[in-house]
Amino acid sequence: MKSVNPATGEIIQEYKTLSSEEAFEEVKKSRKAFEQWKNEPFNERLKFVKKVGELLRKNSRKYAETMTSEMGKPIKQAIAEAEKCAWVCDYYCENAEKFLKDEPVDTGAKKSYITFHPLGVILGIMPWNFPFWQVIRFAIPAIIAGNTCVLKHASNVPGCALELENLFRESGFPNHVFKTLLVSGKVASEIVEQDLVEGVSLTGSNAAGEKIGEVAGKHVKKLVLELGGSDPFIVLKDADLDFACEFGVSARLQNNGQSCIAAKRFIVHKEIADNFRKKYVALLKAQKIGDPIDELVTLGPLAREDLLIDLENQVKQAIRHGGDLLTGGKKIQTKGYFYEPTLIEVKKDNPILQQELFGPVALLVVCENEEEMLEVANNTEYGLGASVWGRNSEHAEKFAQKVEAGMVFVNSIVKSDPRLPFGGIKKSGIGRELSHYGLKEFVNIKTIVVTK
Repeated sequence: MKSVNPATGEIIQEYKTLSSEEAFEEVKKSRKAFEQWKNEPFNERLKFVKKVGELLRKNSRKYAETMTSEMGKPIKQAIAEAEKCAWVCDYYCENAEKFLKDEPVDTGAKKSYITFHPLGVILGIMPWNFPFWQVIRFAIPAIIAGNTCVLKHASNVPGCALELENLFRESGFPNHVFKTLLVSGKVASEIVEQDLVEGVSLTGSNAAGEKIGEVAGKHVKKLVLELGGSDPFIVLKDADLDFACEFGVSARLQNNGQSCIAAKRFIVHKEIADNFRKKYVALLKAQKIGDPIDELVTLGPLAREDLLIDLENQVKQAIRHGGDLLTGGKKIQTKGYFYEPTLIEVKKDNPILQQELFGPVALLVVCENEEEMLEVANNTEYGLGASVWGRNSEHAEKFAQKVEAGMVFVNSIVKSDPRLPFGGIKKSGIGRELSHYGLKEFVNIKTIVVTK
């Protein structure tokens, strides 16, 4: 398993992976740890989680440098990611005990109530694009609920994966309450097939989700999937264009354009389309591209060379089917995996609109009216996030109600928040993360009835 710096293409370090048998032994240790951890008093669990949050804040620069070197995230965004992870710890320390309290129900019996018990070992299969955030938002609620967690991280961020294990160890957690496994996708599937884990949480591509979902379904394992997105950024004719374009660029280029909730399809009313094009293109051209460790850089490289090749091919496909390239559109000729910030105007029947573009490429669709805008927004197999922009927020909210997505933001970019459930519909996923909904994904929602 190799860690490669995407800004230079140079190998940082190579790591030995575990065989199936070695991985199974580690998971068995996590099962053994669960038998003790599930009985740990709630206040003791929270002490460990609080320490995780403290270390994330204290060492945010160190963790950020690991993220940036392995997957190319601009360093300021990487620091913010570490600090956001600490926020998750704070949120669940403050609220988890309340969320998991027994819920009495009046059924006429002497006593009846709903109680929440942990399931066991939960396998997290996590992506490279937010290498700390995705793991922490999965693991912290699962562990607070009394489960233990094993992590199969993306193969290009093994340094982050091991750093996360060290974080839990340094926070005082008992051994194997959280354990990183450097394994292949094949071995991860084999773990799901065994009677070793009780649940699986996967964030990643649709192909990976379909494969693990098939295995988990066959073996009847609890499953949460957070998959792809092709979020519409809907600009109504009364929108504040300076405001919308400024946030629209951030929404598309965050994390170098490699985010499932990044704005990808810009759906704009024809009456404001000319001004939108000019403002948006100017902002794209103003980006500072370069080594993401430089704090002035706003756009770094794609995380891997194969991702860069895939994006190049998608752009060529969009243009081949009639797309009009307004700016960008090619790889930057330098070492590393850099691609120009790009805007392509397409018709609503362009097949590229049915794909997810993972990189700094935005698609623009100009529509005649709001009915057509809604049609284009919902004409996708994805349903993760969306945003609607207009000065009349009440009207924009009514429009948002009709958008088919798990999350819709009015006059704001789509973002995850520990207080709100995160997840999608259609092929964007199953289940929810964060808030009290995410906390209860990996518990036995158990009914107790006492008749006399």
